[in-house]
Amino acid sequence: MEYRPLGRSGIHVSLISLGTMTWGEQNSEADAHSQLDLALERGINLIDTAEMYPVPPKADTQGLTESHIGSWLAKGGRRERIVLATKAAGPSSDPKRPGHIRDGKVHFDRANLTQALHDSLRRLQTDHVDLYQLHWPDRSTNYFGQLGYPWQDDAPGSVAIEETLRVLQDFVAAGKVRAIGVSNETPWGLAQFLALAERHDLPRVASIQNPYSLLNRSYEVGLAEFSHREQVGLLAYSPLAFGVLSGKYLDGAQPQGARLTLFDRFTRYTNPQAEAATARYVALARERGLSPAQLALAYVNSRPFVTSNIIGATTLAQLEENIASAELTLDAATLAAIDTIQQAIPNPAP
Repeated sequence: MEYRPLGRSGIHVSLISLGTMTWGEQNSEADAHSQLDLALERGINLIDTAEMYPVPPKADTQGLTESHIGSWLAKGGRRERIVLATKAAGPSSDPKRPGHIRDGKVHFDRANLTQALHDSLRRLQTDHVDLYQLHWPDRSTNYFGQLGYPWQDDAPGSVAIEETLRVLQDFVAAGKVRAIGVSNETPWGLAQFLALAERHDLPRVASIQNPYSLLNRSYEVGLAEFSHREQVGLLAYSPLAFGVLSGKYLDGAQPQGARLTLFDRFTRYTNPQAEAATARYVALARERGLSPAQLALAYVNSRPFVTSNIIGATTLAQLEENIASAELTLDAATLAAIDTIQQAIPNPAP
């Protein structure tokens, strides 16, 4: 397993990291522990979770994912072997995102972030997290596949980035957080976090967790340059586009127990353009003697701005296949063929 620096934090993380958002919904506590054991055995050290998980977010399951990780950690002897990352939920008027967390008090101010962190630490059964991330912005902007900037004022209660950074600074000073990160962030937002940190000697963002896959390469425009010039690497989520890039949903297939079969909220990767692009990527993988999932993951692994590729799986067999992508190098002809498909059907699932 290759390890890459997490920004300028001094922490190194595995190229493949373990995503956990199905634990407590599609996966049981025993499943979660088995996945964690396998990941550790294969050299994965970055475990990514969130207070909101599992997904879809519901009041009766919220926090189970962190709790399953906590019960695994409670077995002892493994906390220092992992880089543990979690996320604080932000505000949203979208009914698909949670309103039950802290009774909707989820702005990034001192009271809410303090409760969020302490609740996560309790569920995780640890005294610190290695990477604490803001799950999405506390302001009016576009994220989670929304196109078109929402030209409107921020909602009442929206917290200024500098105020949020000062709260995070205190978490770091107290030893409860080692490094901070953002998620679902925009170029403007990341620039503000970096500028304010430099101006006021506040914690510097170490990473940005945004979507990136063969169906959504929008990170390359605007944000990849920050990774290069500012060493804020990408923690790529949805590298398989919720499993779409495995090809298992082509031609209208609805595999039993699969995420898009069970839940109707994940529509950003299922439009006709995304299906057409997926069919071409799947065909390319088969021409090259590769599994479609490994082609998609190996491409993400190969990008210089990627710090870690967050994979999720509901079975150990899927997890084994996904981890094996770390050993795969795509040749120049395959990379050129991928770019040809991207040019023909660019970013069909933003």
